[in-house]
Amino acid sequence: MPPKAKPVTREISVNGVAISEEELLAEAQNHPAENPGGALAEAARALVVRELLWQEAQRLDLAVEPESDTDGRLETERDAAIRALIDREVDVPSAGEAECRRYYDQHPGRLSSEPLIEARHILLAAAPDDKTARKKMKAVAQKLSDHLAGHPEEFSVLAKEHSACSSREHGGNLGQLTRGSTVPEFERAMEAMREGEISPVPVESRFGFHIIALDRKVPGERLPFDLVQERIAVWLEAAAWSKAVSQYIAVLAGAADIKGISLNTGEGPLVQ
Repeated sequence: MPPKAKPVTREISVNGVAISEEELLAEAQNHPAENPGGALAEAARALVVRELLWQEAQRLDLAVEPESDTDGRLETERDAAIRALIDREVDVPSAGEAECRRYYDQHPGRLSSEPLIEARHILLAAAPDDKTARKKMKAVAQKLSDHLAGHPEEFSVLAKEHSACSSREHGGNLGQLTRGSTVPEFERAMEAMREGEISPVPVESRFGFHIIALDRKVPGERLPFDLVQERIAVWLEAAAWSKAVSQYIAVLAGAADIKGISLNTGEGPLVQ
């Protein structure tokens, strides 16, 4: 007879209720990590927290009707009871105008409109895995960049003649760009450029090589308090809710007999 396989982790229990290996392995799939051990540890903490809350809901004899989410999926009896428990036991105050104003004053950079960039480009296209084509297009792009250094007024004409992007019909004009509008390499190059500048060296991306003309930079502006007060209140209340739930879990964990794992009662899987 072959030897029996060893369990993947030590036995874990909450007040005498064991968490099975099958539950642990199934839950681990919901916790991406750098290695299997990390996923199992996160899964164990999540299951222990749920068991703690489920036992407390049972102790308080909470009865609640399961609800459906936006996709029509019905929550389980356990999830419904945990939701009702947290709604009952965790009190989160509303964020008033004074708290919102304080946050607004302390975080000016987070509450600004997106900066805008107006740019044009010429794309010399080449597939990422075609070394011959990329070498050729890089040389062509550099030749065009060198020419534009002395003749910037010819950018639109050269875009129509050489660019593989549909923007060539508009002289390479890409319109107004915000963060995330372009590939990272293109965005980094624009951030380092000044208004009126044409990139002296072609910018390489997976699409090929870009010659960029940066026409205008419009910095982001701080949004008025009245426009963002409601958004700030949501942020503050969400942070307060997470902290309050963490503290509640810590109280339950402190009074429970938990074996097989050291429960980190900070902002863990359930709170997230």
